[in-house]
Amino acid sequence: MARFDLSDEEWAVIAPLLPQQTRGAKRVDDRKILNGIFYILRTGAPWRDLPERYGPRTTVYNRYVRWGRKGVWKTVFDALAREVKDSLIFIDGSIVKAHRAAAGSKKGNFSSVLDASRRHFICLSANGSRGGRTSKVHAAVDEYGRPLRLVISGGNVHDSQMFDAFTDWQEEPLAIVADKAYASAKIRRQIEDEGALAVIPSKSNARKPIPHDKNLYAMRNIVERFFCKMKDMRRLSTRFEKTAMNFQNMIYMFAIRCWIN
Repeated sequence: MARFDLSDEEWAVIAPLLPQQTRGAKRVDDRKILNGIFYILRTGAPWRDLPERYGPRTTVYNRYVRWGRKGVWKTVFDALAREVKDSLIFIDGSIVKAHRAAAGSKKGNFSSVLDASRRHFICLSANGSRGGRTSKVHAAVDEYGRPLRLVISGGNVHDSQMFDAFTDWQEEPLAIVADKAYASAKIRRQIEDEGALAVIPSKSNARKPIPHDKNLYAMRNIVERFFCKMKDMRRLSTRFEKTAMNFQNMIYMFAIRCWIN
């Protein structure tokens, strides 16, 4: 077994969540395909440099794109990301610089779409900003650093604009912890509507600072450590994917690995 391949225990968790083949020619071994995708995720190598032990690179790439387009990776992530009542939720965003190879998508533009079903804002391409072409990954993680919700935007989008993606929890959280970027009255009301405690420090220029639980806020490094771990994946420390769909799905692959480890 190669360094980044799925162990037998990990495969036993993920295998039942994959689409079951009911007809047609027998497809290439799912485990081999996933191991190839995880190799690309961890090393950041171009698809053409995928080792032969994972099979034809076109087969691995096409399966990754095809299943991503069908929502398979998101479905697997949603099945693993279990919400727990009275949990602590930590929210933050992190910039990912886009490699020059991420430019040139056939349908590339700087527009955006809103997925009304999950209220997920998705940037269709890496946006230009003062720091160059960048994307931003927004995440909500639990107290163990496991991702519960993930969404991407252009790098120039303020964190607070993405907060709607982190509402309407199925299980009522105990507290939602975030930094000063989320310190608006609107966001505090949204958190209260969720029945949760807002642990957000007031901005330095606030006329009436709102007190917050400093012990809970000190735990916010949990989400920061999540992003550090995410950027250990070379495919995510720099954005190489030309399309938002492929980039988002690569983030889902990392999130799946977080849950099955």
